[in-house]
Amino acid sequence: MGITIVLADNSKLNKEKVLKAIDNFDHEGKLIGYGSRNKIKKITIDDVEYNIKSFKNPNVVNQIVYRFFRKSKAERSFLYAKQLLKMGVLTPTPVAFVEYKSIFTFGRSYYISEQLKYDFTIRKLIDEPKYEDYENILRQFTQFTYDLHEKGIHFLDHSPGNTLIKKTNSGYEFYLVDLNRMDFKTLNYQERLANFARLSPKDYMLDIISDEYAKLMNKPSDEVRERMYFYSQKFSSGFKKKEAFKKKYFFWRKKKR
Repeated sequence: MGITIVLADNSKLNKEKVLKAIDNFDHEGKLIGYGSRNKIKKITIDDVEYNIKSFKNPNVVNQIVYRFFRKSKAERSFLYAKQLLKMGVLTPTPVAFVEYKSIFTFGRSYYISEQLKYDFTIRKLIDEPKYEDYENILRQFTQFTYDLHEKGIHFLDHSPGNTLIKKTNSGYEFYLVDLNRMDFKTLNYQERLANFARLSPKDYMLDIISDEYAKLMNKPSDEVRERMYFYSQKFSSGFKKKEAFKKKYFFWRKKKR
């Protein structure tokens, strides 16, 4: 397969260093994320830390789709990161994306960004309801999400681990990660409220989120809370059914560690 390497304009790396990092990906660097589909490693090049996200080889159908009809997850991550920064939304600095392609099919791809030092994610608030400054953090996160919506950003993977949070002297900064599923459009009222569903928040979290979002939209708080509860429960129910289906019919798949 041939290889395509695209660098950001301000990248501190060149194609040779990117290629070397990709070639050594399997046996160098620190593993910081491993799922059934993707793997993330932290590596150091010239005293600068980077994240490399490796997307697995797509299935047979998507090998054709990504080759001819749709941008790869790596390219979308790269382009969306650049777009977010232009729109004033924080995300780790994009560095490059890499794709392996043949004449007719698409193989593995990689997205590289600068490593971001952050303090916690929204998951911390789910796991620790007595976390310091809990309500203020949650309200600022809701304001951040409202700003996304106002700018026409529909972050489809708005889940607990996909917003990195840095504490600052004046409050908190929020950085989006895992960017390959995103739409840029005008969101209607229901889409806005449904966008919180993947966070799988506890009821007391939704009470705070809905109260803050209702104020920002100038809507009745009871109405916003009721709809957010509905979408959260709908997502949770669908997720449980999906997991039960996979457990029943794909029991032979062993999760990699």
